[in-house]
Amino acid sequence: MPSQFLIVIGGPTAVGKTKLAIALAQRYNCEIISADGRQFYREMSIGTAKPSLKELAQVKHHFINNKSVTELYGAGHYEKEAIPLIEHLLKEHNVAVLVGGSGLYINAILNGVDDFPEIPFHIREHLNTTFAQNGLAWLQQQLKQKDEAYYKLVDINNPQRLMRALEVIEFSGQTFSSQLKQTQVQRSFTAIPLFINIERNVLYQHINSRVETMMEMGWLAEAQTLLPYRHYNALKTVGYTELMAHLDGAYSLTEAIDKIKQRTRHYAKRQITWFKNQGNFETFDPQAPETITAYIDLIRQHD
Repeated sequence: MPSQFLIVIGGPTAVGKTKLAIALAQRYNCEIISADGRQFYREMSIGTAKPSLKELAQVKHHFINNKSVTELYGAGHYEKEAIPLIEHLLKEHNVAVLVGGSGLYINAILNGVDDFPEIPFHIREHLNTTFAQNGLAWLQQQLKQKDEAYYKLVDINNPQRLMRALEVIEFSGQTFSSQLKQTQVQRSFTAIPLFINIERNVLYQHINSRVETMMEMGWLAEAQTLLPYRHYNALKTVGYTELMAHLDGAYSLTEAIDKIKQRTRHYAKRQITWFKNQGNFETFDPQAPETITAYIDLIRQHD
C-alpha cells in the first residue's frame, strides 16, 4: 500500500493557516479537516473566523459547522470521529490536510487522548461552587501552585480546562501533567507537522485588523442572538464573552473591542508557545509556499 501522509498545519490565530491549507489541498488534490475547536459550531460564524463560503467551495472541508453549541464535545469525541474520517480520505488521496490552532485537538490526532478516570460528583460540584465564588484568577493560581508544568501549556483563560486538571489532581493525588500520555499512539499515516508563524508585531496587527473586520461583519449582532446559549461551554470563549459582557452593560463597546484584541493577542502568544514546545513541528513562513511544498515533497519521497 502506498504511504499515506497527513499534512498538519498549526499556528496562532490570524497567521494565515486557512489560505495555506487551501493552497496545499489544491496542490495535492485532497481534502481539509479542521482542528479548530470553535469552528465546529454552526451557530458561531463571524467570531470564529471560519473559512468564507468562497473558500469552502474551493476545497472540501470537514468538521466545520458540524456541531451545535448545545452539544458537549471535546478532544476525545473529536479523535473518535476524525481518525476514521482521515483514514478514509487517505485511502482515496494518500494525502490530507489537518489545519487549526487548537493544540488540544491537533494533539488528539497525533498522540491520542488521555483516558482519565471518572471524577466523583462531589469533587466536581465543590470545584464549580468555589470557582463561582472566587473567579478565574483563583483557578489559575490553584493550577499554578499544584501543577506548574501543565499551567504553562494550558489555555489559562479557559475555566473548563483548568477545572478539569484540578479535579483530576484532587481525585488522583498526582499532577495532571504526569498523567498525560508519554508515548505516541500508532497511526496508519505519516504526519508532517508544520508550524506557521510570522513576526510578532505583524501578527498582532493582523489580529487587531481581523477583530475590526469581524465587528464590521456584524459580530455584535451574532453575539446577541447567542445570549440564550451563553451558559454552554462553546460560548465561554474569547470575543463572545466580552461582547456579551458589553450587552450586559459591564463596559462600553470600545472597551469590549479592546479587551477582545488584547485577549486574542494573549491567546496567540500561548498558541505559539504550545507549538514551539512540541519539538516535532518544522517552522515556516506562510508567505513561502514553495519552501513548504519542497519540504513536504522531500518527506513524501523519502518516507
